[in-house]
Amino acid sequence: MTTPSNKARVTQPGDAEILVTRRFAAPRALVFRAYTEPALMQRWLLGPPGWTMPVCEMDLRVGGAYRWQWRNEADGAIFGFHGEFLEVVTHARLVETQIYDPGTMGGEMGSPSIITIDFAEDGPETVLTTRIAFASPEACRAALETGMTDGMEQSYRQLDRLIPGMS
Repeated sequence: MTTPSNKARVTQPGDAEILVTRRFAAPRALVFRAYTEPALMQRWLLGPPGWTMPVCEMDLRVGGAYRWQWRNEADGAIFGFHGEFLEVVTHARLVETQIYDPGTMGGEMGSPSIITIDFAEDGPETVLTTRIAFASPEACRAALETGMTDGMEQSYRQLDRLIPGMS
C-alpha cells in the first residue's frame, strides 16, 4: 500500500531531464519482472482511472524493440510510445530509447528520449530510479505539463497492489 514514505519523488537535475525515485515493498527481482512481462505491465502501467493498455509488445534484449499503447475507455483516445532497448541487465537496469506516438491525443515530446531505469535493493525493498533525458528543455517542459509524473505515481500505486499477488 502507498504511504508518504514511498510516494514518487520527482526532481529535475537538468533543464532537459526528470528523475523519479520510488520505493516498493518487494525484492528487485519482483519489481523487474513487473516491468518486463507484458501481461503484468498491462495490469499496472495504466496511469489515471479509465485507461487500459491494449498494446504491450516487448523484445527484451539489447537491440530489441518495444511498443506500448494506452486507450481511454471513456472517449477512445489513444497514445503510445515505442523504442529500442539499449541495455538490459536482469534485475538491475533497463536503458531504452523512447519515441512518443501522439495517437489521437496530439502533442509533441521531442523524440527520442533516453530512459534509464535502475532497480536497487535496499533490504527487503526496491528503490526504483527512472531518469528521463529529453531531446530538449522544451520537450521536458511539454512532458511535465501533461501530468506525466502524476500518472507515473498512479501506476506505481497499481503496482503496489499487484506485487503481493506476484510472489
